[in-house]
Amino acid sequence: MEVKPKVAFVCVHNSCRSQMAEALGKYYASDIFESYSAGTDIGSGIDKDAVRLIKEIYGIDMEKTQHPKTIDELPKIDVKISMGCDASCPHVQAEMIEDWGLEDPTGRGDEFFRIVIDEIDQRVRDLRESLKFELEAGSRPLGVQ
Repeated sequence: MEVKPKVAFVCVHNSCRSQMAEALGKYYASDIFESYSAGTDIGSGIDKDAVRLIKEIYGIDMEKTQHPKTIDELPKIDVKISMGCDASCPHVQAEMIEDWGLEDPTGRGDEFFRIVIDEIDQRVRDLRESLKFELEAGSRPLGVQ
């Protein structure tokens, strides 16, 4: 059985961008990688606008399958994706680290939320293709045995 790389989408609160990225990672790429999200200062739930818009656009109910998690709840991670939380971003050990530098859409209205969702959508699909290429090329991506 082939082990899939584990990707963690991290942000301080694990309530909005990282949760949307986890949902879209599962939606687009569960055949290529496992998606997780986490933070260091988690809130009580997922941002209501994020929940509503992801459900409206993709039919995914994040509240049924996800909840805010701390970084110590993560398995060993191969790829860490920071959402754009600057110096306060949680530290997670990984072989590949990216910072997507996304602005937090919380409280900024549906139009801005949709812009951020579109960016996450594209980046998740790009990450899927990149990791798929590595797997098909026969390389052992990101320390996966």
